[in-house]
Amino acid sequence: MNLEILYFPGCPNHAPAIARLREALQQEGVPAVWTEVVVEDEAMAYRVGFLGSPTIRVDGQDVELSARSSREYGLGCRTYCDEGMRTGLPPLDWIRSAV
Repeated sequence: MNLEILYFPGCPNHAPAIARLREALQQEGVPAVWTEVVVEDEAMAYRVGFLGSPTIRVDGQDVELSARSSREYGLGCRTYCDEGMRTGLPPLDWIRSAV
């Protein structure tokens, strides 16, 4: 399994995203390692298909199903809708499902 966390330097949700990924992997009983991809500029954001920070992908697929067809690339904070509320992290269930 190929896991990636994409983020920009200084993202306040980078560390919490790693913690959430660890929790999902532990709950699923999946021993895995991941790659952290630092997205440094707009050109790189377009090149890697960066939807905002943080982004978690499993085998190249975003953990947010509805975002998989999005082409709104660029540097910026990413938000997710979790039970009707906006948050800076994908819900744990999305990560677990993707894993």
